[in-house]
Amino acid sequence: MDIQAYIRSGIIESYVLGLANSEEIAEVETLRLQYPEVEDAIMEFSVLIEEQAFENAVAPPPFVKSKIMAAIHEEDRHTISPVFSLSPNEEGNSVVHITFFRKWRILAAASTILAISSTALNFYLYNKYSRKNSAYQSLLTERNTLASSNQVYQTHLREWEVASRMMADTEMAMIKMPGVPGKPQHLATVFWHSQSKDVYIMPNKLPLPAAGKQYQLWALVNGKPVDAGMLDPSCNSICKMKNVPYAQAFAITLENAGGSATPTMTQLFVMGKV
Repeated sequence: MDIQAYIRSGIIESYVLGLANSEEIAEVETLRLQYPEVEDAIMEFSVLIEEQAFENAVAPPPFVKSKIMAAIHEEDRHTISPVFSLSPNEEGNSVVHITFFRKWRILAAASTILAISSTALNFYLYNKYSRKNSAYQSLLTERNTLASSNQVYQTHLREWEVASRMMADTEMAMIKMPGVPGKPQHLATVFWHSQSKDVYIMPNKLPLPAAGKQYQLWALVNGKPVDAGMLDPSCNSICKMKNVPYAQAFAITLENAGGSATPTMTQLFVMGKV
């Protein structure tokens, strides 16, 4: 059981505020004995409620008391039976005393006011807690988004650091591949190490391929095109391609995803001589 997810579900708050049903209450009572985290969460929220109660004490509206007292007076007038008792006065005559059972009704009214105040306060505190919890979750999401963005930024930064070292390597040949006639706006760069024969590509200005399409790098060897690897669609900096021992030129065509045995010359985008 993911106990942290259970705690974040709001069941603890409902339990403390008395909003949980019998099944939920039984479940919380069982889990608080098994998991110290549940007990801690209950105590933490209970303390929060107590602190908020003192800090944000809310008196019931005046009309609540007036309505309750009016209802009691109305009940007194119609339904309350008096109690008669006889006692002698100074002259020895009997005097009738009439006593109404009002004390318990006053207590009932006070209890009603307290219950209404408690419910209103609980509702207020629960809404306030929910808003704070929602704000916290929003901040947490924002933090995670920023952390993810920072991770992407760090990855790109490392990739460009690698590119800078490659450009500074005297054994690394940099072959620019400008756009072919009709596609002058396109550009890509091949880095070819003269010793290891490793090949890297930088897709400077290549449009995003359509669905089901993928760019393929070709090396021109003795006048014939040789497959030098498929360009990963997610590549936007420096990408490793196939090792090429010898080449006279490099070119890129747009092929069906997965590549082609021979280049589709009508889909030739860029080309550069070594």
